Amino acid sequence: MFNLSRFAKALMLSGVVGLVGCSQSNQNNDTATNNNATTTNKTVAVTAIIEHPALDAVRKGMIDQLAKDGFKEGENLKINFQSAQGNTATAGQIAKQFVADKPDVIVAIATPSAQSVIAATNSIPVVFSAVTDPVEAKLVSKLDGSGTNVAGVSDSLPLDPQIDLMKQIKPDLKKIGYVYSPGEVNSTATLKALEAKVKPMGIEVVPAPAQRTTDIPLATRSLQGKADIIYTPLDNNVASAYEALYQAAKEIQIPLVASDTDLVARGAVVALGVNYESLGHETGKIVTQVLKGGEVGKIPVYTAKTLDLHVSPKHAKELGVELPKTIIDNAQKVVE
Repeated sequence: MFNLSRFAKALMLSGVVGLVGCSQSNQNNDTATNNNATTTNKTVAVTAIIEHPALDAVRKGMIDQLAKDGFKEGENLKINFQSAQGNTATAGQIAKQFVADKPDVIVAIATPSAQSVIAATNSIPVVFSAVTDPVEAKLVSKLDGSGTNVAGVSDSLPLDPQIDLMKQIKPDLKKIGYVYSPGEVNSTATLKALEAKVKPMGIEVVPAPAQRTTDIPLATRSLQGKADIIYTPLDNNVASAYEALYQAAKEIQIPLVASDTDLVARGAVVALGVNYESLGHETGKIVTQVLKGGEVGKIPVYTAKTLDLHVSPKHAKELGVELPKTIIDNAQKVVE
């Protein structure tokens, strides 16, 4: 049985309030003695490979955290957001434009966008987020401080509780279907790790690659008669087309297990994953450190410490399975 715990509430950081004195001298003294005061405008450029609920939640959490830390959009902070709309060529163009604009920090959400930005600059601080394996993606060479212009936040998930969850849903589990985008490093890395984990258990992983979002329904249908369950990794193309994947899975009556809790409302039977808004808050904390003069190369990569379980008995019924009561009882959220 996997252990689940709720995310701790984000700590409220005390805002530093500069005192307004009666004289210019007092103002100067106050500014000189308060190193944390946010007195100058900053610019943060933000890009995501695509817009979907998980990545949108990262961006929201980051902006909220920056505001808590004294960097408020429209007051002393300018945020420039650009989505690549799922196109890696567009991600590269956005990265080049951001570098030309010379912001104080570039935030890159999801692996393809992070790779594009890091390829475009080795001087502007880059903070990545929602990257499953930053070392495999060659964003950093180590997790305890890159020594370069890069830091960030990983949404890496331990596979053992994911496998345990699938075995509870399908006790006779022998074949796991895996719908993914072969162009996303996070998905291919997870595929290799999953295959290595389940092989000693006598379980086979059946890959179903989909190059484009429009290929996802066909890839899903290709698993008919070949898989007992379909596991969807942290894959941006898959997430953006999840409703289509769900409809295809319903046709072939194979239950969906996701690694993004937002996908339960969109068709998955269960999902065990990180809270992406909380991940955004951690991203914001790193951006704050950099905006306040911290050395980005000394900041360790943050990895989520806890997982949330979301379930949908309705989708389970539609996809031909019944969820064990223990899974429902352990869920942080039941989606009807």
